[in-house]
Amino acid sequence: MSKPPTRSPRPTRPPALAPLAPDSLALALTAAAEAIAAVRAGRSLNDGLAALWRAYPELPAAQRGAVMDLAYGTLRDCGRGDAVLGRLLQNPLTEELNHALLLVAWHRLETRPEQAHTIVDQTVEASARIARGGLKGLVNGVLRNALRQRDTLTAFLDRDEEARLRHPLWWITRLRKQFPQDWEAILAAGNLHPPMSLRVNPRRGSREAVAARLAEAGHATRPLGEQGLAMERPAPVAALPGFAEGLFSVQDWGAQQAAPQLDVRPGMRVLDACAAPGGKTAHMLELVDCELLALDADAARASRVSDNLQRLGLQADVRTADARRAADWWDGRPFDRILADVPCSASGVVRRHPDIKWLRRPEDIGSFATIQAEILEALWPLLGPGGKMLYVTCSVFPEENSLQVARFAARHADCARLPLAGALERSMLPNADHDGFYYALLEKQS
Repeated sequence: MSKPPTRSPRPTRPPALAPLAPDSLALALTAAAEAIAAVRAGRSLNDGLAALWRAYPELPAAQRGAVMDLAYGTLRDCGRGDAVLGRLLQNPLTEELNHALLLVAWHRLETRPEQAHTIVDQTVEASARIARGGLKGLVNGVLRNALRQRDTLTAFLDRDEEARLRHPLWWITRLRKQFPQDWEAILAAGNLHPPMSLRVNPRRGSREAVAARLAEAGHATRPLGEQGLAMERPAPVAALPGFAEGLFSVQDWGAQQAAPQLDVRPGMRVLDACAAPGGKTAHMLELVDCELLALDADAARASRVSDNLQRLGLQADVRTADARRAADWWDGRPFDRILADVPCSASGVVRRHPDIKWLRRPEDIGSFATIQAEILEALWPLLGPGGKMLYVTCSVFPEENSLQVARFAARHADCARLPLAGALERSMLPNADHDGFYYALLEKQS
């Protein structure tokens, strides 16, 4: 899937970690605050963290893990920290980094109340070292006031819908209207830690052998479908035995449904139109020998497709190109199968990318729908008679899913919707086993 566009970010400052002890909570709080400030400025969390790692390559792995836990946790708590600070601050902070630091500190106080004294002390230390605005006394006062008012603040947050459900109010309102029976479950799933699933590469070994090797290393798994393994506990993928050898890939169980549903057969000419990072591309090639062209509009992301294929021992024609501009890359030969895993709001994978809750705006849904329609219109003429296109999003919003496909089918008399699992579409709402995905299979009539 191509990287979704985000708002244009404001420039960010270099991180302020240098004066702090490398193994201190103060440093972890400050680094996480830098990442949060970057997200609030319009950047993705991945970009914010990458900037930190580049600036401070000497940070030990344990401290990086602590920073990531704080940043991800703070972003999952969308709405709570700002609601608390709105009650405790007489005037909004003009310094974004100090505001972000207080957001991180509040998250830590909520999740580790037994460490309250240390958290306050280390947050004050971090604020003093940041030395932007001389707010050490204010930070100390706000946090101690938060501790004194803990019960009152908890009751207040329980009454505030945005804070209680940890999603933007517009998002909550939209889901309540569109999913009157499931909206609360969807929101709850979006606040969980994501599951970790593996997809075994049958060209390199059996699922049973991979599971046994992981078990020997202390990683318990359970089977999912034909090729999947659910990890009982997530672990750094690079440390898992067999990953570097291409025995498996990390791929959400919901995403693993794409390749089998497209029904690729040996020798077919296949297009993966928005391929990065390459999980679905690789899955198709693991299942069947075919002539596969993988596109992505971003050169860096396209290179990740190539890297993943190389690790797995697979081959495809990988190019950097915009799927909407077929004249730039299409050779005129029709495709038998097209996978259109289009850019979307990513609202179905928000627990994996909690910065989405901060970055998305209501108007973004319509913008994504426009891009999706453009991609569908550009790709349909490239599909040969009797060919099939699988439309995929990792969104839960109907504007990007069922409504999008219905409008497309209505515009094209040669488009037939084929059943998936006994229905005209497959909407996988996020749950404990998988993220949120949408699938629709379209066939081009002769």
